[in-house]
Amino acid sequence: MGRTRRSLLIPSLICAISLLLTFHNASSFYLPGVAPEDFQKGDLLSVKVNKLTSTKTQLPYSFYSVPFCRPENIIDSRENLGEVLRGDRIENSPFTFKMREPEMCHVVCRLVLDDKTAKEFKEKIEDEYRVNMILDNLPLVVPVRRLEQEAPPAYQQGVYIGVKGQYAGSKDEKHFIHNHLTFTVKYHRDLQTDSARIVGFEVMPFRTDMADNISSVKHEYDGKWADNTRLTTCDPHAKRTVSNSNSPQEVEANQEIIFTYDVEFQESDVKWASRWDAYLLMADDQIHWFSIVNSLMIVLFLSGMVAMIMLRTLYRDISKYNELETQEEAQEETGWKLVHSDVFRPPSNSDLLCVYVGTGVQFFGMMLVTMMFAVLGFLSPSNRGGLMTAMLLLWVFMGLFAGYSASRLYKMFKGTEWKRIALRTAFLFPATVFVIFFVLNALIWGQKSSGAVPFGTMFALVFLWFGISVPLVFVGSYVGFRKPTIEDPVKTNKIPRQIPEQAWYMNPIFSVLIGGILPFGAVFIELFFILTSIWLNQFYYLFGFLFIVFVILIVTCAEITIVLCYFQLCSEDYLWWWRSYLTSGSSALYLFLYATFYFFTKLDITKPVSGILYFGYMLIASYAFFVLTGTIGFYACFWFTRLIYSSVKID
Repeated sequence: MGRTRRSLLIPSLICAISLLLTFHNASSFYLPGVAPEDFQKGDLLSVKVNKLTSTKTQLPYSFYSVPFCRPENIIDSRENLGEVLRGDRIENSPFTFKMREPEMCHVVCRLVLDDKTAKEFKEKIEDEYRVNMILDNLPLVVPVRRLEQEAPPAYQQGVYIGVKGQYAGSKDEKHFIHNHLTFTVKYHRDLQTDSARIVGFEVMPFRTDMADNISSVKHEYDGKWADNTRLTTCDPHAKRTVSNSNSPQEVEANQEIIFTYDVEFQESDVKWASRWDAYLLMADDQIHWFSIVNSLMIVLFLSGMVAMIMLRTLYRDISKYNELETQEEAQEETGWKLVHSDVFRPPSNSDLLCVYVGTGVQFFGMMLVTMMFAVLGFLSPSNRGGLMTAMLLLWVFMGLFAGYSASRLYKMFKGTEWKRIALRTAFLFPATVFVIFFVLNALIWGQKSSGAVPFGTMFALVFLWFGISVPLVFVGSYVGFRKPTIEDPVKTNKIPRQIPEQAWYMNPIFSVLIGGILPFGAVFIELFFILTSIWLNQFYYLFGFLFIVFVILIVTCAEITIVLCYFQLCSEDYLWWWRSYLTSGSSALYLFLYATFYFFTKLDITKPVSGILYFGYMLIASYAFFVLTGTIGFYACFWFTRLIYSSVKID
């Protein structure tokens, strides 16, 4: 038996290593997503502005919700469903460049603050809001040096509106605005045609030595302000740049602010197809590999347990059914056989179980297809909102499989009203999520944030639900109910068998809570990077790693449920239906607890509304994770029980 176990484990290890090697290069593979645009020298480059974002409030705002410089006409760019749900609001701006023609101290506009506008700027600076811009579909980034001297820089999305600081020798804290930005546009030039393609868009706010960590300049000029007024602090005609001797620009009522920028162009060896590589550079890949190796150890341990159980049950119990070597083995190995006439008895609340299993199949299909498209590079990072749009549409169309799987299980439980089960499958989970989402959206709306989903988009979501998802669930249920009933491998007695008193470690609550630890342990390191991407506004495109972790999660959920289900049946407890679902589904509880830990240790959220938003969205994510992992565990246990009981001869 030991030789057989080793022969089962070695192929598993080889398959795991092959999987790692296959997806190593896929961890950041993507397709460019848009067609390249060639620019000749002197061509106009239009910079677009996106939402203002803050990791402290998690409430995005439109760029022009703050009194920045405005163009004559503000034009909204078309947005997909995912962009609207993310709060993106892409509009034109007064920032315009000419390709490969550097500019110095270009005046954008002049503003005189009143009490209201000064207060608005101060509030946004206090909450650490950042300005997000886009040039040729590339986001504006601030390069940040890493601790390693030779390592390439990390990139921070957006530039802060301003900072708080003190003058040297002063303890009074002031608000200073970033009113002079230095843009760097990187391009790759075609030597034959002399055309160029944009491959980078960076910014560095001006730094002055007059204050601690201040990034602004108080511009000065002679005489009265006019459109052709020359600044004395910087003048492109005299080739005089902003220097560290200039005072920083404070934000106070009746203060005059002049917004300016420099733009320089740098030729780059980076080709257009690889221009996102710098943004998606993974500096901590060793942590990801450690996470995967750690998860693989869990999988191999559980695989050994499952292999041992399968060998004991199938090769010893089944093939040598009547040849018990010792009385001790008889007592140990026949417990699961004694409940053969009750093991397939329909559980209590079987309708609800069918609904949750159907919803879990819907989630599993959505996640699997999304991962496959992402790994193959179809969900490009340049397609903002593409991932969320794809997931929503896949969720809607996977309703077909939800209805099918729910009605098949319902018919096996001797159910007859398939329309009722289809209706509950179509509405239970989506309605719960929609109510939470509607309440959170009302809170965002009350804050006048651009993250609030407008009425038109809300109507589109309801149409996707009622117009497409619900009918597909009914079609799937109809098809599934017309299929032949899944026959139980053994007959069920009319009178249920009494369950003997269980040991403390076989208590349902204890075993369910224990069962969720390993699936969560397999994914929690990758979960940290996902939460950081969502809540700290960082790039995440490690779908190769994520797909490996997803596969490991599936295997872990299946194996831990099978192991605990086997121990439960050996204890002559045949109530496995709901426990198999809850065993792996309890990992969602640990996910929510980890999200709570992450909130208090990694985030700097202070506003109550922002905290409610965080826990509201993480509650939705945990609920979805419960449905997904619970369904995986249920089907694994369903397959296992049918396999072992169909292989035993019952007199």
